[in-house]
Amino acid sequence: MKTKQQYFYNALLLTVVTLLMRTVSVGFNVYVSGKVGAEAMGLLSLVSGVYNFAVTLATSGIHLATVRTFAERLKLSGGAENKKCLRACLSYAAFFGSVASILLFALARPIGIYALKDARTVRALTMLAFTLFPIAVSAVFNGYFTAVRRAYKNALAQVTEQAVKITFTGYLLVLVAPKTTEGSILAILMGGAVSETLTFVLNLVLYMLDKRHFKGIKQRKNTSKINVAAIALPVAISAYMRSGLLTIEHILIPRGLQTYGTGNSAALAAYGALQGMALPVILYPAAILSSFSALLIPEITEQNAIGNKREIRYVAGRAYQAALLFSIGAAAVMLFLSGELGEVLYNSSEVAHFIKLLAPLIPIMYIDTATDALLKGLGEQVYSMNINIIDALISVILVWILVPHMGINGYLVTIYVTEIFNAAFSICRLLKVSGYRPKIVSLFVRPLFAAIGSTAIANLLLRFTFTHASYTAATLVLHIVLVTVLYLALLLLTHTLPASDVKWLCATLFGTRKKQHLRPNGQAKPYDDVFASS
Repeated sequence: MKTKQQYFYNALLLTVVTLLMRTVSVGFNVYVSGKVGAEAMGLLSLVSGVYNFAVTLATSGIHLATVRTFAERLKLSGGAENKKCLRACLSYAAFFGSVASILLFALARPIGIYALKDARTVRALTMLAFTLFPIAVSAVFNGYFTAVRRAYKNALAQVTEQAVKITFTGYLLVLVAPKTTEGSILAILMGGAVSETLTFVLNLVLYMLDKRHFKGIKQRKNTSKINVAAIALPVAISAYMRSGLLTIEHILIPRGLQTYGTGNSAALAAYGALQGMALPVILYPAAILSSFSALLIPEITEQNAIGNKREIRYVAGRAYQAALLFSIGAAAVMLFLSGELGEVLYNSSEVAHFIKLLAPLIPIMYIDTATDALLKGLGEQVYSMNINIIDALISVILVWILVPHMGINGYLVTIYVTEIFNAAFSICRLLKVSGYRPKIVSLFVRPLFAAIGSTAIANLLLRFTFTHASYTAATLVLHIVLVTVLYLALLLLTHTLPASDVKWLCATLFGTRKKQHLRPNGQAKPYDDVFASS
């Protein structure tokens, strides 16, 4: 009980903080896009494609390796091997962080001139090289705090990073940076660089304070070797390939748009509207789900280490239930309020169009997030990364073929094909290794009808209350809240979300749940069968 309570408290804390940070981030993104324009957002996405590969090289799978290493050793030794674990993880991170920093610094000019074909990206890439080492080391501390269930420390680091980034970036954009596309990009990236460095320092301080929790435990020296690379490198090699392919994809998109007949500035603007403006809105609700999913990894790892298959099936069932109920509701909001979201946030019908087209993909995207977390906890990270590599390869091929002939619509088709492919293979693998069997009607069909019904009722209630001219940000928030309340009500009325599940959640949070689980009619049901066949 205590472990489950701790999981929920940590997840709720991370959810609140992540949602707050995502809200601030989207708001800041709206401000920045209005300040610098869609072309600058497109150029920023272009730079980010290369930078993401550099970050992948710097971290090289160390976050997952840290979480799994500490989770397994804590379960077996109770913290007696913490110093040894941390030393191994930090050595790995320091090596790859240094290599990545040196390579990006040395190759910034040839990448900017010959690969991205835009000299404005050279200084940006050079500056970003200095952030890679602190990012790599911070990933170790972040993984450690996740493994020991000190989520509030990760939350504190996130809040600090975001606050520094927004404050410093805003200052540079308004008062320091030249009013050019390159100057705006440098201001945005410099704000992020400063925040990453301060986050590294904060994480180090938080870890030094956290050591007190294991003060009375005698550290073991003569223990089995801790091979971080055995966990991290398979993930890293796959991540290199996938990230490299994604970088190629992001380079090909603007070029394909130009071949289609769009000028350079217009191509960057269209790319920026989709990648830098519409997708952040689509992924915004994922802040809630991602926090729970990230904390699934140590939970599943511990149960897998002791061979508790019943608990694994149970957790998988709860994770899928939460992911689908949430994502279907989020998709309905995005689909039916896409016009309002685009106009209120960006004053752009183009962004609204992209949000509407991407909204049906939300359940697939979100369930894939939960599935990947479960697979990593079960030690299936190599399989996941292989699927991701194939996904990225398909994406590059489709972008290369479709975008020059279909324009930005070709990229949208690519997103659909690759997301469906990735989710389908990941779900099949999870069902095979966990033994979990979902009920499609209760998990998908009923929530779908509840989502359609809630949005339809909300639209009817508000249709004659607000005209298009009076539709503001406050009205949009009211509309979303109304849809959410109606959606939850319909889930309860149709028993899609049983009252017993609500009682289970409340009892888990407040520590009053008995060891038996109950069916909706109050009859006891064996613990391991709650989701094993549902």
